Order: sequence, then C-alpha cells, then structure tokens
Amino acid sequence: MTVRSAGILLFRRTSGVEVLLGHMGGPFWARKHEGAWSIPKGEVEPGEDPWAAARREFGEELGVPLPSGTRLPLGEVRQSRKLVEAWAVEGDLDPASVVPGTFSMEWPPRSGTVQQFPEVDRVEWFDLDTAADVIVAGQRTLLDRLGAKLG
Repeated sequence: MTVRSAGILLFRRTSGVEVLLGHMGGPFWARKHEGAWSIPKGEVEPGEDPWAAARREFGEELGVPLPSGTRLPLGEVRQSRKLVEAWAVEGDLDPASVVPGTFSMEWPPRSGTVQQFPEVDRVEWFDLDTAADVIVAGQRTLLDRLGAKLG
C-alpha cells in the first residue's frame, strides 16, 4: 500500500538559493549525515487536503509556523513506499527557533522500553549542491525542480 505524504521545502535567496532541511531524529539516523536530511513532511490523513497536511506537518515537526510566502508546486516524488507531494515556499527561519515534535518507539529493539525521540534533531540551511548530497535520495528531485523553477 502506498502511503501519501505532503511536505514543504522552505527556501531563501542569499548569494544563491538555500533550502532548509531537518536531520531525521531517532537512533537509526544519529550517526548518519549523507542521506539523513529531509524536508518537513508527514502523512496525509484520509480526506485531508495535501497542502493543509504539509502546513500542519511543518508546524508539528519544527514547532514553528510556516513563514508566509508564495507556494510553488513541486509535484510528487516516490520515497520508498511513500508518495510525497511537495511545495516550495520562500521564507526565512532561524534554525535556533525550532522546537521539534517528538515520536515514541521501542528502543533498544525488543527491550520493552519505549522512548521519546525528536522528529528532527537539528535543522540547517544548505545551498542546493550541498543539499543534494545530504537529502534523502527520494527527495533529490525536489531540489532539481526548485532550481528549474527559480532559473
């Protein structure tokens, strides 16, 4: 079964274009860098508008509201068993203001102990080339699409 997700690629223009990515939280990603960063995204609930889901997930994952800005549709990409619909929004955000949401999981595996982990353990701005090196492989196309839209 395909899971539908929606997310937002926040970008800003400095001397070039930078995008905001979150390093995925939890023990599996703790020591990984390349391929361990993602746009804020999450599951679209049945009957929910994908744009509304993307805005909700941005707030839940980062603990701050989405900066106001024009949305640019980036279309859909396949990320493993997920189909992710994404938009780019131009805006600025101080990574120090992020207060990530949390999730629960049994850790260590089969221990019976449930622990809380941040959805993202840090947030950073990256230029498009560096972002392509660190973002989850299934989301790299979003960077290409943003670059094409911005010329």
